[in-house]
Parts: sequence; structure tokens; C-alpha cells
Amino acid sequence: MNALTLNLNPVIKLTDEQFFQLCQANENLRFERNATGELIVMTPVGGESSNRNGRINQQLFNWADTDGTGIAFDSSGGFKLPNDADRSPDAAWIKLERWNALTQQQKEKFPPICPDFVIELLSPSDSLKVAQDKMKEYRDNGVCLGWLINRKSRQVEIYRQNREVEVLENPATLSGENVLPNFILNLEFIW
Repeated sequence: MNALTLNLNPVIKLTDEQFFQLCQANENLRFERNATGELIVMTPVGGESSNRNGRINQQLFNWADTDGTGIAFDSSGGFKLPNDADRSPDAAWIKLERWNALTQQQKEKFPPICPDFVIELLSPSDSLKVAQDKMKEYRDNGVCLGWLINRKSRQVEIYRQNREVEVLENPATLSGENVLPNFILNLEFIW
């Protein structure tokens, strides 16, 4: 099943505060909002995808704790992108100095910041085209490095600033390059 998109704009244009409250009042649902204000109701993923996403976050959080130059986020966190979209990547990381520049109130809601790094894990119910568009949106809003992991085809699409998308076939690992120095994502438990 794909995500459900609702255009509430003819009835109400949700403010950032109203969108945040809607998410809080429906904590068993996962919402995103695109740049035009449409509400996207995300479907839950199955056990396999949830396990793989957890393993991705485990590796990223362990590296972030050791590295200390930024902080990691899982899929339950949302970010207010510069284009006004509210997005929740499966995993994200932000440089500490950028995070610390936010107010405490901004940190407690959907921070108005685009992560430096994101990962999206394509679930069987996800549309590849929609996921690719989301990755381009991240890149266009400031993400320096992004990985779209497609378990079914065993491909990874790498998104970088000012570069064409690179596609890797069945890689064993992925490098955080100069964005996340010394971070290596082991894909053994992800495939």
C-alpha cells in the first residue's frame, strides 16, 4: 500500500503549530507534509523493513556517539525543510554546531533545519519514484549526502550536492565520505 495524500488546503491551511499538534494527537500515525501543504499519511512498515531500519539506525547512532561531531535521528523525528515541507527520513544526522544554533523550542518541535545526511530504506509498499523525488527534495534543501537503499534490487542510490545520482549494485558497505568521516554502514544485515 502506498502513502495516502490528503489535500486539506481548500478547507484549512495547517500552520506549523497545528501540524505539530495534529501529529501529537495522533501519535500512532506517521505524517509528513509536502511543500504545497498536502498531508501525507505514511503506512506502517512490516517486520523485515522495521528490523533493517533499526539496524541502520543502530550503526549510525553508534558511530555518532563515538564521533561526537553531530547527532543522529531515527524515523520518528520530523524536520521542517527550507521549502516548507515537513519530512521524516528513516535515519538522519546533523552537525552539532548547526543543531546547537537552534533554540530549545525549535529542537522540541519539528526543527527548522535540513539534515546534513539522510537515509531512506525503500519498503515493499513504497513507490521508488516517490522515494527518489523525496531524496531529490532533501538534496535541493541542503542535504550533503543521502542514501536511498533498495533491498529488493540490492541497489543504493547516492545523492550528493551538485552531482548526478550515483547507483551502486549490491555494495557490501557504504562510506560516509567527508560528510560523516570514518562512518561505514555495513549492509550485511540490511540486505
